[in-house]
Amino acid sequence: MSPDWALLDKHTVGPLLRPGDGGFRESSAAFNERWAGRAPAGVLRAAGAEDVLRAIEWAGERGVPIVPRGGGHSYAGHSVNSGLVVDLRALDAIQVDPVSGLVTVGGGVLTGALYAALRPHGLALPLGNGAGVGIAGLALGGGSAATSRRLGLTADTLRATTLATAGGTALTCDATQNEDLYWACRGGGGGNFGINLDLTFQAVAAPPSSTCLLLWDVAHAPAVFETVQHLMRTAPEETSLRLGVATSGGRTLVSAVGLHLGPAAELRALLAPAFAAARPLREEITDRDFWDAMDYLQHETAGGAFAVRTHFATDPLPPQVVAAALEHLAAAPPGGNPDGCGLALFGWGGAINRVEPSATAFVHRDAQYLVSLDTSWLPGEDPAAQLDWLAGLDHLIASCTTDGAYLNFTDPDLRDWRNAYYGANYPRLVAVKHRHDPDGLFTFPQSIGS
Repeated sequence: MSPDWALLDKHTVGPLLRPGDGGFRESSAAFNERWAGRAPAGVLRAAGAEDVLRAIEWAGERGVPIVPRGGGHSYAGHSVNSGLVVDLRALDAIQVDPVSGLVTVGGGVLTGALYAALRPHGLALPLGNGAGVGIAGLALGGGSAATSRRLGLTADTLRATTLATAGGTALTCDATQNEDLYWACRGGGGGNFGINLDLTFQAVAAPPSSTCLLLWDVAHAPAVFETVQHLMRTAPEETSLRLGVATSGGRTLVSAVGLHLGPAAELRALLAPAFAAARPLREEITDRDFWDAMDYLQHETAGGAFAVRTHFATDPLPPQVVAAALEHLAAAPPGGNPDGCGLALFGWGGAINRVEPSATAFVHRDAQYLVSLDTSWLPGEDPAAQLDWLAGLDHLIASCTTDGAYLNFTDPDLRDWRNAYYGANYPRLVAVKHRHDPDGLFTFPQSIGS
């Protein structure tokens, strides 16, 4: 028997969209066009918390798969399913208490909107570099930002959340109420335990900032990688660097992009070893206020189809691995997507490491680097060559990194994802899942307990 969609429509305020309706694709298309063929049977543009609770009740009674969608940026397309997508974008309220620094946001708020709301109050949160990314998904999966070495992960600033559960109730989850869910929501991943209706974060005063962009020819990659990896680890936690090498349009460049919570003169002095290693083709080191710095660091994937592999590392990539990776990049298969392919290291450590692995669901607390490997292609292209190439690069990098992976850069091809994402915290997450969603209403590929 087919679900009674008219009944759901009758008991909700927001529009219920079915295939062919205006706005349906906008509310259901996968961000990664690798999953362009995936589409739900219906999308509810929830008008508020009551709509979300009614949708959960309806889906549970009829056995319809249900997933929440905020920014919709799941790399693995998990913001779309074959059943009901609950579009949360109308849950966009933002409340800022400038005295306490507590900031409460609706489950559909996007990063760019939150930055704009924080700016008049001089407050800052570690929110990542994508204006269109949903805050809920970012925080629930951990949330890495250029400020994380100083301010921690996004999840580390989460003080409370209201969770619509499979039982059809809205639970307040914090350090004193529903503590198991509060623990799980700090790194356990979105959509696993319910639908987050709102989230409250602890913001801090936004410091003066400066940014850098350095580019080198690939011929200088060995010297630059050796030097900058050392800088990433030894620089004060106010400094965060992203070191990368990428091939696009037939050209390969090495880049270092960074944020310093302090003046540009300090940043330039810190970068002196990088200049000594090799003279950049381009250099920009500039004082900026905090929000201008965040705008400068914004990076939006250009679209198309892509795949990403991640690792965590406690030590720099050895020279022989860097050399092998460079050879592998030089042999990358041609593709139509101008994004090309590449390797990047994000500086971790600092405040991220000061949290015990068991204190939150996010377990990777000894990492000094997040290593990200990517390839891309145009929709309709056969990705076999790109995926084989990525697997080869992954094999090289895996020889000198941990067996962990970053949940927010979700990898649908990851075999041992339970251990890679969650490590020793996975059994505890499964217990929370069984306690609050015993029938597995919130289930998707790589969901907790699946």
